[in-house]
Amino acid sequence: MKDVSNAWPALPFAEWQDTAATLHMWTQVVGKIRLTLSPWTNHSWHVTLYVTSRGLTTSPIPHGTSTFEIRFDFIDHELGILKSDGAVRILTLCAQSVAKFYQEVMKALAELDLPVSINTMPNEIENPIPFDRDEEHRSYDREYANRFWRVLVQSDRVFKEFRSRFCGKCSPVHFFWGSFDLAVTRFSGRPAPPHPGGVPHLPDAITREAYSQEVSSLGFWPGNAAAPTPIFYSYAYPEPAGFAEAKIQPEAAFYQPKLHEFILPYDSVRTAEKPDEVLLDFAQSTYDAASTLGKWDRDALQEVKPSLHFTHPHS
Repeated sequence: MKDVSNAWPALPFAEWQDTAATLHMWTQVVGKIRLTLSPWTNHSWHVTLYVTSRGLTTSPIPHGTSTFEIRFDFIDHELGILKSDGAVRILTLCAQSVAKFYQEVMKALAELDLPVSINTMPNEIENPIPFDRDEEHRSYDREYANRFWRVLVQSDRVFKEFRSRFCGKCSPVHFFWGSFDLAVTRFSGRPAPPHPGGVPHLPDAITREAYSQEVSSLGFWPGNAAAPTPIFYSYAYPEPAGFAEAKIQPEAAFYQPKLHEFILPYDSVRTAEKPDEVLLDFAQSTYDAASTLGKWDRDALQEVKPSLHFTHPHS
């Protein structure tokens, strides 16, 4: 029998908050490189990172007629920059300031003939420090960086199973370095009212474009200093009447009025006998509430698998 506790490791925020803050800024540096060089894709899908079997990646980024990819490796604790001509640079992930990380990444890109200039001001956080001047955030705990990635691996796997049930417009399962969360978002196909904006250090025009269509979104967030609890969340925009009172599974899930989200503590999934089922119940029941109360065309959006399709391989 597989060791579920090892697959879904404990991630108490207090134990790695300094590493989390530093890693958040490192992912922003790498994410902004992708943002600067990639063509705009709706809802800022061109800026995200993706979970891999070793860490996180940008996927290929264009640079003239070349492409390159930046990969975080949380097993060997390295940052790899791989260019399409075969050139590679490997940087060690270790306790170092954001400023040093930024300088080392920019130096490596210049050596690979991949020069780029990015906006060095972090997004979506209070009291940001420009990357090139940030000597405050400088922690890196290998064990907890690895644990965080392992939680993303499991979440990514289950989110993709949930995503496969839907045939409408749906985002990839992707990691947003601004908010530092993994998310997958379903769309009703209808426009949404203008979003009020107000996200710290993010232009309102970006937020409004991101929420220009009706959505039901599912995600994992590791917590922060103000709310130090890792959670799964689900919200609808616009929020339909009655959403907050909807009956959601499992029983550990609850509605958070301040956030306008349903919350499921990560530990409720981690310690469950069948974590996948618990998380899928949360994902499905919150989508059911959002789409039913929001009067989505659910029949048209339900994926119907081919008769030859098997969800799991047969022996």
